[in-house]
Amino acid sequence: MKLKYFIYVFFFMLSCSAVQAQVRFDAKVSKKRLGINERLRVDFEMNQDGDNFNPPDFKGFRVVGGPNQSVSNSWMNGKRSYSKTYSYFLSPQTRGKLKIGQASIEIKGETYKTLPIDIEITSAVAVPKDGNNAEYVASENVHLVAEVSNANPYLNEAITVVYKMYVSHDVSITSSWREIDTPKYADFWSQNIDSKGNYKIYEGKYRGEDYRYVILRTTVLYPQKTGKLDIEPLTLDVPIDVPSKRRDLFGRRLTTRVNKTISAGNRKIDVKPIPFDGRPDNFTGAVGDFKFGVSTNKNTLDANEAFELKTRVSGNGNLKLFDLPSAKLPSSLEVYEPEHSESVRTKRSGMTGSITETYTVVPQYKGNYPIRPITFSFFDPKTETFKTLSSEEIVINVENGPVSVKKEAVAETGNSKQAVILSKEQFKYIKLDADLEPITSKPFFKSTLFWSLLGGPVLLIPLFIIGGKKRKRRLADVEGNRLRKADKLARKHLSEAKKNMGSQVVFYEALERALHNYLKAKLNIETSEFSKEGISGLLIERGVNTGKVTDFVSLLKSCEFARYTPTSNVTIQTDYNKAVEVITVIDKQIQ
Repeated sequence: MKLKYFIYVFFFMLSCSAVQAQVRFDAKVSKKRLGINERLRVDFEMNQDGDNFNPPDFKGFRVVGGPNQSVSNSWMNGKRSYSKTYSYFLSPQTRGKLKIGQASIEIKGETYKTLPIDIEITSAVAVPKDGNNAEYVASENVHLVAEVSNANPYLNEAITVVYKMYVSHDVSITSSWREIDTPKYADFWSQNIDSKGNYKIYEGKYRGEDYRYVILRTTVLYPQKTGKLDIEPLTLDVPIDVPSKRRDLFGRRLTTRVNKTISAGNRKIDVKPIPFDGRPDNFTGAVGDFKFGVSTNKNTLDANEAFELKTRVSGNGNLKLFDLPSAKLPSSLEVYEPEHSESVRTKRSGMTGSITETYTVVPQYKGNYPIRPITFSFFDPKTETFKTLSSEEIVINVENGPVSVKKEAVAETGNSKQAVILSKEQFKYIKLDADLEPITSKPFFKSTLFWSLLGGPVLLIPLFIIGGKKRKRRLADVEGNRLRKADKLARKHLSEAKKNMGSQVVFYEALERALHNYLKAKLNIETSEFSKEGISGLLIERGVNTGKVTDFVSLLKSCEFARYTPTSNVTIQTDYNKAVEVITVIDKQIQ
């Protein structure tokens, strides 16, 4: 009996602690750093109703509004959601670091307190910001940051730029953002590593505050110049949902959507030159950590039989930005131009993989041919030293073929010379007895060829007359010629888009570029610098029908939206056909 009673008491205490653990009582501020002429909003929010609310004394502030009380009570999927908030508006009285003290409340007989919050008060700002203004809240809670892995790299050393968008827990982003300015990366070799729209949300810190963030893009750069270089900013147009004071019928807080243009800012890096001290003579610009080797597919063969010699560099570094060392072989080995091949992947740390050059080599004579060691040098930025790798010596044994004798001919092998003999069998493929037969000649006059050449031009005269008449009729058809010319021009500008119909993003990028290039050719201006309203005005001024202007602008909008939303192949084909039609008609109407 006592054991049963003990179990009941244990579960009762456990359930009570679970209920208590669910109680939340938090303090939130509109910002933690403000000017002395700005206002601060403080919210004390709880998820269960309570009594005897006791606010802090707000030392260093003057209360200019509040307390305002708001209650939200809603049911979703059978679960109750409750929220009660006390709001105060404060005006700072002095500069420096102030503190919002602890507020307290009693909930079900228990007293709960908020954590104190540190606030920094600065000198007066030129334009005071309103914490209740949606535009200001959006700008303060969404940030685009470009994180550079190394701001002081060596020439041709890989650096990584990671573009992160930080979003605070006070706002949300529920619609796709739009890229309005893409970095060009002048003076860099660049490779983007995009997430292809599959953005993963992480939790992190921004300026000491809790934020969520997504990695928009990772770009690997190899600087091609020394000195101070600029990394251009990435700029986005982002729709941000900002909570307002209004609530819907079920007590849920309504949001206001604000479109903000955010930029990662311009970043500078200082590129160091590769040292001259200790630089090997055969250094060709390789920077990284590499392995080097030389190999052949066979070491024993006959004269006039080919073998392959491969030089291969593998590892991590600027694999696509330097030349492999060339193979120097004996002159009696016939060497063809090497075939270059690459197996390189670009990761966040830079390029990794291998590059290979394959030589086809044909020995001419019998004998043993040593292939001297080949050296390869590179600069390792981690140790800041040059390293030189050398291959092993390879000996090629040619078993059958012309043999060498003295005083016949001399073939150079490296720095030594060896005499070789030219065997009689070497030229046996040349036929000495040609067995030629005389060619019997026939008179050309009155032959079939003679009459064909004589009568052929006469027979072609009617064809020329018919063709000339058709050409005149075609030239006289002004409207038809203009239509054909417009159709040809449209398909010329849209040829790139047609080639990429299998890829939605590439197709619409090419389509948008084609539309702007067409207007650039016709109007002799950069239409990409104009808004859609500006393009509409230009076309209407040049006499283009309003309906076709609307179709042209709608195509531009489709190009923007289709980059971020799925589109079927039928829609792509429809947009292509529509673009051909619109350009053709505009080319006829434009003046």
